[in-house]
Amino acid sequence: MTRAPLPGFYDDLDATFREAWRLLADGAEQGRSGFHLPTLATRGTDGGPRARTVVLRAADGAAGSLRFHCDRRSDKAAEILAHPACALAAYDAAAKVQIRVEGRATLHTDDPVAEAAWAQSRAMSRVCYGAEPAPGTVLPEGGAYSLPDEAAAPTLGRPHFAAVLVRAERLDFLYLDRRGHRRAAWRRAEPGWSGAWIAP
Repeated sequence: MTRAPLPGFYDDLDATFREAWRLLADGAEQGRSGFHLPTLATRGTDGGPRARTVVLRAADGAAGSLRFHCDRRSDKAAEILAHPACALAAYDAAAKVQIRVEGRATLHTDDPVAEAAWAQSRAMSRVCYGAEPAPGTVLPEGGAYSLPDEAAAPTLGRPHFAAVLVRAERLDFLYLDRRGHRRAAWRRAEPGWSGAWIAP
């Protein structure tokens, strides 16, 4: 049985760093990628851990940042405002790669970042931000909420929309292969990123 060749980044630390950001950027563009729906971890307002899935909307390797969107009325928005430190993790089974990112999040609501993100959002996505009541509200029954139609969503949804930018401060990359796993981690400090191979 012939095994697939090892990837070009396998023993190249710089190439591994580039591959991590390439996979994240692809994840933002491709809904089938394992990096399209990372898990976001934050600190709850009660001090406890919170985790949920978000949709990765952008990954900028040059800036070292990730972007996702949320309802500004949501728990995660309040958590980010109170405690900006957060982490995202995702695993792509096809690539056999796990990527974890730790950093600090910034909530953008009424600024150019939010406006550009809203302008790029699809109509069906905008509808979600016009939901009533707010996310997390206790309901008397499962369907006791309303969504606007696509025509009303720009007016009703925009006031609740927020873009979240995560400035990555640590990046952890794990590639799984029976011939030997590879794991590397990088930290950002002035003047830039520094990384090393670490034990898987």
